[in-house]
Amino acid sequence: MNEPGESSSDPRYHTARIKTMLNDMTQHLREDATRVNDPRAQALFETSAEVLQGLVKAYEHFETQAEPAWK
Repeated sequence: MNEPGESSSDPRYHTARIKTMLNDMTQHLREDATRVNDPRAQALFETSAEVLQGLVKAYEHFETQAEPAWK
């Protein structure tokens, strides 16, 4: 059975890959926030992680057509 690839026209393949990358970056940012001592950098990393989680949620809404805009 063939797995979908980069050239796939199915958006679900691409949204799944992007969500994985966003989640990986979110985890990295949160780990880095615990490694640095600068409160401004910690806030920046945590804020960035929150924004990326919002994007993940938007991708999930697209996949499930949970919002009227995606129907």
